[in-house]
Amino acid sequence: MPRIEIYTSPLCGFCHAAKRLLSKKGAAFEEIDIWAAPDRKPEMIQRAGGRRTVPQIFIDDRHIGGCDDLQALDRSGGLAPLLAGRTEG
Repeated sequence: MPRIEIYTSPLCGFCHAAKRLLSKKGAAFEEIDIWAAPDRKPEMIQRAGGRRTVPQIFIDDRHIGGCDDLQALDRSGGLAPLLAGRTEG
C-alpha cells in the first residue's frame, strides 16, 4: 500500500474534492491540516517545490500536486498504478 499524504485546510473545497477522489478509490491517506498544525506549512512548501496552496498531495514521497493535478492523473490512467504501489516506467 502506498503512503499518501495530503496537506489540507478545513475550508478548502479543492481539499475536500481531492480527499473524496482518494476515498472513492479506496486509498487510505494521512491528512495534514495546516490550520491545526501551522508549523507544518513550511515543510509543505519545501516539499512541494515552493507551492503554497492546499491541497498538496504526495504518494510515496512523489509530489503529485494539487487537486487538479490529482484529477488529471486519474483521467490519464496514471493514478491507479500509483495507488496499487506500482511506479510508472
